[in-house]
Amino acid sequence: MINKEKFSERLQKIIDFNNLTASSFADRIGVQRSSISHILSGRNKPSLDFILKLIKQYPEVGLYWLLNGEGSYLSDPEIVNKESVTSVIDSPSNIQTHNEIERIVIFYKDGTFKNFIN
Repeated sequence: MINKEKFSERLQKIIDFNNLTASSFADRIGVQRSSISHILSGRNKPSLDFILKLIKQYPEVGLYWLLNGEGSYLSDPEIVNKESVTSVIDSPSNIQTHNEIERIVIFYKDGTFKNFIN
């Protein structure tokens, strides 16, 4: 059984990790904004449809971690690395002469992470 409070904490971590607001996250995965609000507040449990939409948009998120907190946040760290490299290679206009570090994320083996934003 999904613990609503713990699930909402993990959902908030995904939103924070991707530097999104709850509204923009809802738009990105294709659910109503109120759905995100109700899940984050602990009022509602996520539906199967919600979980499937989230995993489809963010395949790097570990399903078991999302549902019950076990395992790792990243199901396959290579997914994130490949997408990052591909987006830079495909869009040379993204390369700037004076790059600044926007964020550093440290992932731990227990599935937790720390997000440092500049």
